[in-house]
Amino acid sequence: MTKAAVFGTGSWGTTFAMLLAGAGTQTTLWGRRAEIVEAIDRRHENPDYLPGITLPETLRATTDPAEALDGADFVVLAVPSQTLRGNLAGWKPDLPDDAVLVSLMKGIELGTTKRMSEVICEVAEVPQERVAVVSGPNLVGEIILGQPAATVVACPDEGAMERLQEACHLPWFRAYTNPDVVGVELGGAVKNVIALAVGVAAGMGLGDNVRATLMTRGLAEISRLGAALGADPHTFAGLAGMGDLVATCTSPLSRNRTFGENLGRGMTLAEVIAATKQTAEGVKSCESVLELARKHDVEMPITEVVVAVVHDGMPPGEAAMLLMSRTPKPERYGV
Repeated sequence: MTKAAVFGTGSWGTTFAMLLAGAGTQTTLWGRRAEIVEAIDRRHENPDYLPGITLPETLRATTDPAEALDGADFVVLAVPSQTLRGNLAGWKPDLPDDAVLVSLMKGIELGTTKRMSEVICEVAEVPQERVAVVSGPNLVGEIILGQPAATVVACPDEGAMERLQEACHLPWFRAYTNPDVVGVELGGAVKNVIALAVGVAAGMGLGDNVRATLMTRGLAEISRLGAALGADPHTFAGLAGMGDLVATCTSPLSRNRTFGENLGRGMTLAEVIAATKQTAEGVKSCESVLELARKHDVEMPITEVVVAVVHDGMPPGEAAMLLMSRTPKPERYGV
């Protein structure tokens, strides 16, 4: 039987563990907080992140990394992206020699501008062929109710990619494969930044024309950065690109959209952070995404104003005027 260890008992980590267990994969969740681990292991619930949801009885949980990793074919990493490096360094001694390391994280590392798969390769000292990423329009609030959803599994190794696809595939959760790790990761990370912008616009009371413009031009920014990093442009028209972007920018279940909406309504950054229970990855990653773009001379004006609003205190109204006053350009794919 295929065995998986999932590190992170937040909403997405727990949900993905539930998917794996439902697909017949022997799955163990690792968590730092003993009370959550006990609730998952004994009562089959995660009251902090998925209240009211009954988890599979076959899903185990532990606070011991070595116990979770013992014999694992897949090591699934679902921690906040900016904590990955430190956490993975601590788990490295117990990583199985042939396990595939799977990233559920959607961020770019601050300081290094590395994608999560790059951080995994560096810290765990494993080749790219042993690292996979999962990304797509995966809103937890719908998946936990068994509503139909799809995702993308990406890995340079076709065999590993297909094994992971099988390990999480359910009649109502469809996993597609794509070898373009760079494109899949960028789509997942940058869409959070665009969702912040759309949320701000919604919070300001701006209409659907503005939101559609931000999403469309946001997709152009993602595509430009992807082209500079060697991604397959077709990826951004798929689930990990447009699919994830639309879901994250339009759904009230989206953390980043909600975070931006609160900023647009006039709340301060500190007030929004205090009111936000779970991580909105775009808040920190917008800075590293912009730094990555500048390294590669890629123009990303929406990302620039998101950084200005979130971290530099620019009023949302001024940000909107700044975008609207830019010199008009021809619209072509990826421009």
